[in-house]
Amino acid sequence: MGGGRGTRLAALTQERSKLAVPIGGKYRLVDIPINNAIHSGMERMVLLTQYNAHSLHRHITRTYRFDAFSRGYVHIPAAQQTPQGDRWFQGTADAVKCNLMHIDHMAEDLILILAGDHMYKMDYRDMVRDHVESGAEVTVAVQPCSEEEVAGFGALRVDASGRIIEFREKPKTAEEREGMALEPQWLAARRLSRDTPYLASMGIYLFNKSVLVQALESDPVDFGKHVIPASVDTRHVHAHFFTGYWRDIGTVRSFYEAHMDLVSDEPQFRFDDPRWPFYTHPRYLPCARLSRSTFDRSMLAEAVVVTDSVVRDSIIGVRTPITGATIEKCLLMGCDPDPPTNVPADAPPLGIGEGSIIRNAIIDKNARIGRGVHIVNEAGLKEATGQGWSIHDGITVVAKNTIIPDGTII
Repeated sequence: MGGGRGTRLAALTQERSKLAVPIGGKYRLVDIPINNAIHSGMERMVLLTQYNAHSLHRHITRTYRFDAFSRGYVHIPAAQQTPQGDRWFQGTADAVKCNLMHIDHMAEDLILILAGDHMYKMDYRDMVRDHVESGAEVTVAVQPCSEEEVAGFGALRVDASGRIIEFREKPKTAEEREGMALEPQWLAARRLSRDTPYLASMGIYLFNKSVLVQALESDPVDFGKHVIPASVDTRHVHAHFFTGYWRDIGTVRSFYEAHMDLVSDEPQFRFDDPRWPFYTHPRYLPCARLSRSTFDRSMLAEAVVVTDSVVRDSIIGVRTPITGATIEKCLLMGCDPDPPTNVPADAPPLGIGEGSIIRNAIIDKNARIGRGVHIVNEAGLKEATGQGWSIHDGITVVAKNTIIPDGTII
């Protein structure tokens, strides 16, 4: 599922879809579910997109080319008018229904529905095994979570066998959460922490194909709001427990914290796991070049050039030049091979200029940050907006292609 406007991540999705947002210095969000599917032996994929999809389509067509002896593909159907409908997708379930023709001709009996805006590593074959062994018609991937976290997800209640017997979408009040917490003995039997007594839907659904087709006949809009609750009442819906690292990339704060997780001393999620490599668009760039600089708990992508600088707890994206600067707790997304050239003659060069200090920030692609710029949010603002930058939940975001003149203080 390619997602809609992604309004909570709007600072990074003005010129791209959410799935095309760069992560980890060199990847895109969409690479995560696609790579999980590839390593799970599931190589036939349909990617449903709609909003700001140009760069996402370009990334997919450049990256995922299966060989002549494989049946694999990543197909991107157009959001089109048909005799069955002439409107834009109204939600996740509606998007799938509008593209049922691409599912009907498949020989497979099971259909896996994946969200594209999560950071995690999962072997989907385990979920298929659970689905088949339980005799379920629908299986929902779930993760234990705290009372505070469950307010942002669909909350589930299960019986002793793991069958889902109740589903509540985003229960924000104590009254809405009442009765949804797992019993202490149930937690002990599953070796789960008492700090995470709720079960949250991960937005990953496995359907018997015939059941999915029938579930969409009533014109539901969204899986979480309509299809899954209705299926719990009428079908055998099973919970697949996942206790590994998983983070929903829905807000600027969660996006930022996911990157800080990557540079922790013992990251729970890694892009460099040799047993589960993550593929992306090959750029054939040279190694990073580093001179007279200090680095600590940081990741540097290809073609980065850092001179006379200090970089701590940060991720530096492809082709980023940094000269004489201090970068702390930041994500720098890097530079394109063909950045905009219609810039003022007195604009700073691409990258981070001498004497600049940047902390707790996300710097989008092709930013030109001049000399002596301080992006530190010294006032501790939670929300603010300026020319080419904004602050969300205390995290400063410099927009794509932004020019920050010498001496600017944010």
